[in-house]
Amino acid sequence: MEWKNIWRGMAMGTSDLIPGVSGGTIAVILGIYDRLIEAISGVFSRYWKKYLGFLIPLAIGVGLAIIGLSHLIEFLLREYYAPTQFFFLGLILGIIPMLIVEIRSRATVRPIHFVVMGIAALLIASMAVIKPTETPIITDVNFTTALLLFFAGWLGSMAMLLPGISGSFVLLLIGVYPTVISAISNFNFLIIGIVGAGVAVGFIVSSKVIRHLLANYPGMTFSVIIGMVAGSLAVVFPASSLPASTGLWILSVLSFLLGVIVVRFLSRYAV
Repeated sequence: MEWKNIWRGMAMGTSDLIPGVSGGTIAVILGIYDRLIEAISGVFSRYWKKYLGFLIPLAIGVGLAIIGLSHLIEFLLREYYAPTQFFFLGLILGIIPMLIVEIRSRATVRPIHFVVMGIAALLIASMAVIKPTETPIITDVNFTTALLLFFAGWLGSMAMLLPGISGSFVLLLIGVYPTVISAISNFNFLIIGIVGAGVAVGFIVSSKVIRHLLANYPGMTFSVIIGMVAGSLAVVFPASSLPASTGLWILSVLSFLLGVIVVRFLSRYAV
């Protein structure tokens, strides 16, 4: 068992609680993105046993973070929204040079790659102007709401694996993010189970697709990833909730710098 994957999983799980921040982005920072995609895809093959040592500790870490930190994340987003978002801006901005090095090591960069990066960045950045659906928290689970929660988990998990796209933000757009956070905070196992089933199916499908693309089209795949990560800066930037005082501005700048430092630290010592 790779027990150090517990803290890696906690880092990924924490990021997936934040609308606009991707667990896939954290996996790239930690240097385990390729292995993560391979393991998730491979665990549903006849060679599944060899991937358990990697995935089980990672899943434990993700679960611990989601269950243990949901209240803290709610508090930080409510009381220190801008500094929290600036921290993740630092994380995202810090990862872009790493991704550029990665694409250069895998393929010859051509003008078409920059075009693809630009298109992907614009698509993700456009999410910043999309108004999330406002719906009440689901408490009465029937066939219709169960179907909604299942497919929300499916789409959210596919987004979790893609750097630059946040699973939480997808849930926010669909309108079930408050329901999922409430279910986790209050241990509503029925809703957690339904969403979890959708997440599992989404992981199976998307991991196999991403693995195929990384193996056969690494240049184009990383061009899309870089564009997604760059575009997510617009999603995370708290344009409508900028700091209202000098103290909060200072805290936000320090949070941003801390995010950049964390990326450099993790990229150097994670693997």
